[in-house]
Amino acid sequence: MEEKDDTVSMNVMIAERVYPLRVMLGDEEKVKNAVKLVNDNIKEYQRQYEGKDKQDYMAMCLLNLATEKVKLLTDVQNSRSLVEEKMKDLEAALSIA
Repeated sequence: MEEKDDTVSMNVMIAERVYPLRVMLGDEEKVKNAVKLVNDNIKEYQRQYEGKDKQDYMAMCLLNLATEKVKLLTDVQNSRSLVEEKMKDLEAALSIA
């Protein structure tokens, strides 16, 4: 478990609502960038789909970001598999020499 001294308090605003957070010391800028990304996505959905509820925009944003994460995780796994395959090929080539 992390020490309380390793965290800082901060308030973030998402979709015009304030959320108090405790984040790891040094992660404040990452959190601010993430909040900006979420708010920018929500604004874009508001522009594209007028008349929806804020919860709808937040759900659409969440689904979009989760889909991007799943894609990135899949890409990382595929890259790892490719690297492992190339390493085996290299090891086989070196053992022949």
